[in-house]
Amino acid sequence: MADPITSRLRRGVTSDAANTRGRTMPWWHYLAAATAGALNTLSFAPTPHGGWLELAIFVFFFAWLTRTTGWKSAAFTGFAFGFGNYVTGVWWLYVSMHFYGGMAPPLAGAALVLFSMYLAVYPALAAGIWSFCAGHARNGKLVDDEPFSPTWHGAFAFASAWAIGEWLRGTVFTGFPWLAGGYAQVDGPFAGFAPIAGVYGVGWVMALAAALIAQAVLRARSDANRDAGESSAAARVVTPAVIAIALIAAGLLLPLVSWTTPANASLTVRLLQGNVKQDMKFEESGVKAAIDEYQRMITEKPADLIVTPETAIPVLAQAVPESFALAVRRFADSTNTSILFGAIGGTITPEGRVVDYTNSLFGITPGQAGVYRYDKHHLVPFGEFVPWGFRWFVNLMNIPLGDFARGPAVQKPFVVHNQPVAVDICYEDIFGEEIARTVRESAMPAGVLVNSTNLAWFGNTIALDQHLQIARMRSLETGRPMLRATNTGATAAIDAHGNVIARMPAFTAGSIDATVQGTTGTTPYVTSGNNTVLAVSLLFLAFGFAFGPGRARSNGNSGANGASKRGGNG
Repeated sequence: MADPITSRLRRGVTSDAANTRGRTMPWWHYLAAATAGALNTLSFAPTPHGGWLELAIFVFFFAWLTRTTGWKSAAFTGFAFGFGNYVTGVWWLYVSMHFYGGMAPPLAGAALVLFSMYLAVYPALAAGIWSFCAGHARNGKLVDDEPFSPTWHGAFAFASAWAIGEWLRGTVFTGFPWLAGGYAQVDGPFAGFAPIAGVYGVGWVMALAAALIAQAVLRARSDANRDAGESSAAARVVTPAVIAIALIAAGLLLPLVSWTTPANASLTVRLLQGNVKQDMKFEESGVKAAIDEYQRMITEKPADLIVTPETAIPVLAQAVPESFALAVRRFADSTNTSILFGAIGGTITPEGRVVDYTNSLFGITPGQAGVYRYDKHHLVPFGEFVPWGFRWFVNLMNIPLGDFARGPAVQKPFVVHNQPVAVDICYEDIFGEEIARTVRESAMPAGVLVNSTNLAWFGNTIALDQHLQIARMRSLETGRPMLRATNTGATAAIDAHGNVIARMPAFTAGSIDATVQGTTGTTPYVTSGNNTVLAVSLLFLAFGFAFGPGRARSNGNSGANGASKRGGNG
């Protein structure tokens, strides 16, 4: 096999020429990477079993990265892949900004492109880190125009760098982990790893399996194109393939392990979907119509728990009409029904001013005079708070209530017939670590999860199915059922194994009835959060950087070069 990363320059090639040639890739290389990224969007909902497609795409992506000859070309390849994925995967933000935010089409389109470019920085960073830690030339000095050949260092560095990049994307500037690779695996071969290491851990395993498959295929091709008389040639092909197959088998078998157990009596639930048009939601006539409709839907028939969407009652809690409050309270007391409804929280000062608006859920428990309250903690940038320096951007849109106060990170659960229920609002359930923390640190750990949301901002787009897929991952990570009440869809009940057991058709008004069984116990992910995948990733990256083939070459290890030229690097 050819020398993967050689410090030897080809005959007649100067150092400067090698540097230039090694860092330059043809334009179609990056176009192919961007196309693969765009195709990766098809791995996510609503594509059924898209995890297998994602695995195939990542096999190509890793193989494509091995064609690069330096950290710059690797980073640009990662950037192209990420941009293709994000601009096609979150295009529904354009609907929010233009159709409902009132932003001019060119500005909304430009904002989408710029945001996608920002998101693409993280796969670019991951690819660049992989280039250094997998053995690519260090400090840009030892670059040749030979492609990088996949090695064990490269496979583990790829998985680790990818996981670190996705974690950073989900953390920096409040985070945006939408389209994290692990979400496509909800119905894929690696879903079983979710209770162990969470969505980023699932992405790590998927990326490792893809790199190992690519390693086996590329080595098989290399051995076929040369006179290989070495007995180890077959092992260099078979070993990574066997390990990749073992990872797939483990992912398929792990769901047989029960990390949590049923607790308390099952609950009958009704999840409401009002299908209130977003452009009418905060108009006076729309507010009255929404309150009347939800009063009718809530009091239509009893259940152990009834949940409305986010801000279903689009007024300040203190301004809720007395007729609504009395009707709902009487219904709760007379039918033994607990009710969670979305409204706007706030504090009224002695002077009569309203301060500290919050996006909140309020709970009514039968026979109890007090009202439960949950205030959203993880707010949406631009929609619920204005990042510093971006007031001008918000002023270009027509989004009401753009500045909310935050609730505490961990809040007490809502108790329904002795079953603690952890609630969150809309965007919050894309942060698995925060859901796990709520379960882990609560004095009364919840056995059921509830998400109340309003995706009407994004119209009839893939955002609805993608958000449902994200909610299913939260069930897999925590081993708990998830209930989703949405304005336009996707309203659904999910069991503790991530299976959708009931779903309301999108853009219809009505409710679904389901029975869910709460659970107790903690999955490894609830116990450790993202610490497991972060620790493993950093360890492998450090190992690859310290002991990878590039380090030996940069230290002038001619024996390593000789072994590489004989195909012994691996």
